[in-house]
Amino acid sequence: MTQPVLALKNLSKVFFSDDLETHALNDVSLQVHQQEYIAISGPSGSGKSTLLSLLGLLDTPTSGSYQLAGHEVGNISKTERAQIRNNQIGFIFQSFNLISDLDVMENVELPLTYRKDLSKSQVKQMAADALAKVNMSHRTNHYPSQLSGGQQQR
Repeated sequence: MTQPVLALKNLSKVFFSDDLETHALNDVSLQVHQQEYIAISGPSGSGKSTLLSLLGLLDTPTSGSYQLAGHEVGNISKTERAQIRNNQIGFIFQSFNLISDLDVMENVELPLTYRKDLSKSQVKQMAADALAKVNMSHRTNHYPSQLSGGQQQR
């Protein structure tokens, strides 16, 4: 079988506050291969959001291993995590997090502008391509308030 896109081995996360230890994740192991889809479900407080924060490199594990595309990323620097998030990881938030004063194209372009390796024309083309993939090319000049919930999510 091919190398997993992401692999967790005995991943744990403990939050410390004063004298309190909260064990949010305990020894989670998981592999996800290319073309696989997974669902993370569980009751409130079971660690779903913590796991997603670790997978998205928004937080670091207390212990265990996290490999992304074959590279250990569990305890890399904040700068390295930000670079990987910017280039390799996409987030779809439950709330849409669109900027109301920007149109659709500008909202899609915005995170790409932080990539130092892309020219303005590349940013515009990538944004246009992404909007075409989700059937939103006809809405590029619309503002979030002019879109349905499903369109905002896309």
